[in-house]
Amino acid sequence: MKALNLAGIALIVAGGLGLAYGGFSYPTETQEARIGPLELTVQDRETVNIPVWAGVAAILAGALMLIVPKSG
Repeated sequence: MKALNLAGIALIVAGGLGLAYGGFSYPTETQEARIGPLELTVQDRETVNIPVWAGVAAILAGALMLIVPKSG
């Protein structure tokens, strides 16, 4: 029972963060060229957008996990 409640709270928090920020970005490094001891790398930022429906769905799923009575 306790694990289900924690999972519901985690979904609500994750959905709220997804709605608040709308996405996240992270750096990626690619090796462009290697000439002898010299190595040329390029660092880019990849962005992952989180759809609004995914944030709302996570909040609703978490709320359902907390509200719906558990049989046991």
